[in-house]
This record gives sequence, structure tokens and C-alpha cells, in this order.
Amino acid sequence: MRIRHQLMLWYVTILLAGFALIGGLTYYEMVVAHPVINQALIREGYTALEEFGEVMIFGGLPALLISLVGGWFLMRRALSPIRTLTLALERVHAENLHQRMERSGNHDELDRLTEVFNSMTLRLDDSFNHVREFTLHASHELKTPLTILRGEIETKLRDTVTSTADREFFAAQLDEIARLAKIVDGLTLLAKADAGQVTLAQEPVRLDELVRDIFADAQLLARPHHLEVELSACDEAIIRGDRHRLKQLLLNLTDNAIKYNQPQGRVTIGLSRHNGTAALIIANTGPGIPPEKLPRVFDRFYRGDAAHGNEIEGCGLGLSIVRWIVKAHGGTIQLESNPKKLTTVTVELPAA
Repeated sequence: MRIRHQLMLWYVTILLAGFALIGGLTYYEMVVAHPVINQALIREGYTALEEFGEVMIFGGLPALLISLVGGWFLMRRALSPIRTLTLALERVHAENLHQRMERSGNHDELDRLTEVFNSMTLRLDDSFNHVREFTLHASHELKTPLTILRGEIETKLRDTVTSTADREFFAAQLDEIARLAKIVDGLTLLAKADAGQVTLAQEPVRLDELVRDIFADAQLLARPHHLEVELSACDEAIIRGDRHRLKQLLLNLTDNAIKYNQPQGRVTIGLSRHNGTAALIIANTGPGIPPEKLPRVFDRFYRGDAAHGNEIEGCGLGLSIVRWIVKAHGGTIQLESNPKKLTTVTVELPAA
């Protein structure tokens, strides 16, 4: 129940109780406590009870009605700033914490509450900025030692005197360095995107051509896993955007659809255009995602099943990057999953 309804209920209860109390006292004074008044009214053709009824009907009920309407109006007006503040707070998210909520300036409790919220969002904005700067600087600093390590290990691998056992060891280390470098690159991209430092190209891109290219790549990637890849539809669609980032989006989604799949499973890719929108659908017959975990699949470093995640290479940044690319192109992304049956990702982008 809303606060307005609760206050109105309490107000009506108190008002009715007061009305009953006043009515009871009036009845007592006119009918019970002063019989002389009753006798005088009888001589004039009335009774005290009739007079009491007229007073309550023609005086008490209108007063009660005016009190109810006036109280409702005043309560609605008094609580309207709370509704305005609530709507403003609902629009607050990590990307607009720097925006301040407008204060009334009358220095009442709600104005003070607005000031407190503004101070809180300012502190949160500073904290988020510090985290972004730390992530960006840390990922940037990590690139140099990783590049040096990779170069030294590759040199060892090319050395003819290196034994077979050492080559296997260095090759395994090189794979781990490549994985770590991929994580650093993903963190760098997301940190720059959060800071607004990534500029996307705005050029016409044939999305259907990218889908056909990714379909060919997906067939190669799926072959070792004995998966079937199907291109259900590929309508011609042109959108304005960054070709490199769009290809990265498609590659991340198809890579996930292949990695998180069942043996002898299937991956379906489709592109359709309708009502000025290019709709990309990628589905797989994987183990699926439980409903309670669906809201978190786009969070950074989140992997739905820890045990399953240990068996599959990845760092949990792919879908976060996908979501950023979709939002940067003015699109939407939706993920639906029916565990043990079908998991579907739908991306809608505005067509040029």
C-alpha cells in the first residue's frame, strides 16, 4: 500500500472517530444531560432527538465531507514532491550519476533529502571514476610485461637447443599468456568505453555479409566439437556503425554458442529485417541458463555455472562487450533460455 493511501486511511479513521465523539457528546448534552432543553423543544413541536439528527445531517456530514476532500487534496499536494523525487531516482544509473536532481529550495525535509541524494550520487560517481581509472591504468600497464614475456617465450620456442619437454612447457605458458592478454584487452576496452574514450566509426555496414562470414567461421570452429551450424535466414540489412565492432559482436556470440553446447548439438544463426530493424538471432542447444541467473549473464566476469565454467576456456567478459557494442549502436539485446533445450540471443539494431 502506498504512503498516500496509508495516511489517508489513518486520516479518515481519526476523522470518523472525532465525528463519532462529537456526535456522542452532542447527543448526551441535548438528550440526556439537559432534559429542560428537551421539554422546551417539545413545546415547539420538536424533540431533542430530532434536533440532534438535523444538526448531525445538515452540519456534521457536510463538515465531514469537506474535511475529507480538503485532507485528500492537501495530502496529495504535500506528497507530490516525493513522487517527483522517486521518478528522478528511478532514472539514476551508473552512467548518469553526475547529473544532479533539482531541489525545491524551500529547505524542508524533502529538499534536504534531495540534497543528501545528490551528495550520495556524487560520491558514487567519484568511486566509479576511480575504479574506471584504476582498471584502465592497470590493464594498460599489464600489456608491456605480457608482451615481453610472450616475446621471450617465443624466442625459447624457436631455439633449436630447447628440449621437447621444455617446448611443451613453454607452449602451455604461451597459451596462458595469450589468455591473460585477452582478458587485459577486454578490460581495457570496457574501461575506455565506460570513460567515453572509444570512438566508433559511423559508416554503412552490410550486416548480412558479416553474418555470412561469421557463419563460415562458425562451421570451422564447430567441426572439432561435432556440432551442426545452420544459417536459417540472412536478409539483406545495412546499418550504420563500426564494422570491426559488429564483427566482434557476432564472433563473441557464435563462439559462446559453440562453447556452451551439448555433444552433437546445433547452432542456428538468422538475420531478418522488418519495420526498419535488423534482427539477429543466434540459438544453441546447450545446457541452458537457469532463470534466476539470466539477469546476471551480462555482468563482467560472471559465469553461470562455476563447475561448468572450469571446463570451458573464457573469462566472462564476452557478453559484457557484446552488450556495450549493441548499446553503442542504438540496439537492444535479449537472452532467453530453456534449460536442456534451447538458448536464444536476440539482437535488434536500427537499419539504415
